[in-house]
Amino acid sequence: MKIAILDDYFDTIRTLNAFRKLDGHEVTIWNDHVQDVGALADRLCDAEVVVLIRERTEIRAALLEQLPKLRLISQRSVYPHIDVDPCTRLGVIVSSSQHPGTPCYAAAELTWGLVLAAARQIPQQMAALKTGRWQIGVGTTLRGKTLGIYGYGRIGSTVAEYGKAFGMTLLVWAREPSLVRARADGHRA
Repeated sequence: MKIAILDDYFDTIRTLNAFRKLDGHEVTIWNDHVQDVGALADRLCDAEVVVLIRERTEIRAALLEQLPKLRLISQRSVYPHIDVDPCTRLGVIVSSSQHPGTPCYAAAELTWGLVLAAARQIPQQMAALKTGRWQIGVGTTLRGKTLGIYGYGRIGSTVAEYGKAFGMTLLVWAREPSLVRARADGHRA
């Protein structure tokens, strides 16, 4: 089977344990991003399977019609970037785990890293340290502050847990079903 993996910017796919499941198949990994339909059609012309990383590459009818060997598009999460009707018409299966109930810890951790970096002035402190200056300020503590969270889905609710662990008050703004969940978890909405 000929498998094309798109947009692996940091060449991490081959380091995953699951990559061994592709042994015996012809796998091509692209580390750059191309959205031009002609260029993508050239890259994918022999592919039977396309593996997408997130929503980086749009798979629209104009491209699909140039890929007669394509049978499967695999990815994780939502797929607003894939035209499902043309896939169905052309016999291309779209396989995507919506992973309900599974938080996106990576996004929540990155969010929390940015919160801490801003509050504690980590980038500024590091820049000063590199020039030989030690501690240019003290930053601010998070305990007792209010953390505003826009959306209370898989990522927002996980970020809320981190904020709560740091002694913060949570204020959630979201659609009504999410607000109901946030209130049930003890947060202001």
